[in-house]
Amino acid sequence: MEELIACIARSLVKKPEAVTVTKIQKKGLEVYQLHVAPEDMGKVIGKQGKIAKALRLVVKAAAVKANKKVSVDIV
Repeated sequence: MEELIACIARSLVKKPEAVTVTKIQKKGLEVYQLHVAPEDMGKVIGKQGKIAKALRLVVKAAAVKANKKVSVDIV
């Protein structure tokens, strides 16, 4: 999952070396925190959050296949 999130984020930003993904466990839920450079935040979130929603949708689809519950936070 971490590599999937990082790969998608790196393709969107100007500073791909600043992209990191950390995984945190919370009550049976895997929370992935996506960190990008401050100037790339808008590119990852998109207009009205459309890119962020699409990223979360792709990750949740992969999680269903792996039988996991996941969440993606952009920090």
